[in-house]
Amino acid sequence: MRPLMWFFRLLLFFLLFGFAVKNDHLVSLQFFFGSVWQLPLVFVILVAFTAGALLGVTATFGSLLRQRREISRLRRQLLRIERDRPASPSVTAPPAPEMQAPETF
Repeated sequence: MRPLMWFFRLLLFFLLFGFAVKNDHLVSLQFFFGSVWQLPLVFVILVAFTAGALLGVTATFGSLLRQRREISRLRRQLLRIERDRPASPSVTAPPAPEMQAPETF
């Protein structure tokens, strides 16, 4: 399986490298106040992709932190409940009430 993954990685690298070589033409980026930059097309695409990836990681980072805080809060709550529970093994939970079928008339 490992050689197959390396083959796909090399194939992807060569495809992207070929894409970069074929798209080395200069493009003009026009900004405000008449400012113009001349950059290779591949560089513009790479910067746009990197900016999008960073924006996506930043957007998910907030929810990741919120989930970690919730998990730690729930763990603390579980530890508190386990600590307050009686330690005696002879004490068991009361039996659950039996379910009865609804009566039909």
